[in-house]
Amino acid sequence: MFKLKKTVQQMVEEAKTRIENLSVGRLQQELESGETQLLDIRDLRERQKLGWIPSAMHVPRGMLEFWLDPTSPYCSGKVDPEKRIVVYCAAGGRSALAADVLQDMGFPNIAHLEVGFNGWAEAGLPVEKPDKS
Repeated sequence: MFKLKKTVQQMVEEAKTRIENLSVGRLQQELESGETQLLDIRDLRERQKLGWIPSAMHVPRGMLEFWLDPTSPYCSGKVDPEKRIVVYCAAGGRSALAADVLQDMGFPNIAHLEVGFNGWAEAGLPVEKPDKS
């Protein structure tokens, strides 16, 4: 019978020991400074259904490394690798893994929103929704 070497939860917990885990309050402060690039790595359907944190750029998790790697033919050039980058997903699992990978790639100033979009929304903070017109 197949047995996992590590579960996804173990991988997320290990990643969280290596990265910066931001609270909602801390992210608010950083966004107010205007120096933070906020990346929403959720699936497009999640964004369309639930909305997103204002100023967040959509960079799907499946393309994150490719869009941010300046040597990749898929690099969008929209994210400045020298500036602070904060990633978020729905609940903080995917973003913890993503932040860990970006840090491993050499991005110098990476963090993730520990409670994810759901925690942000539950705190009653601003959420942008798609235009239904």
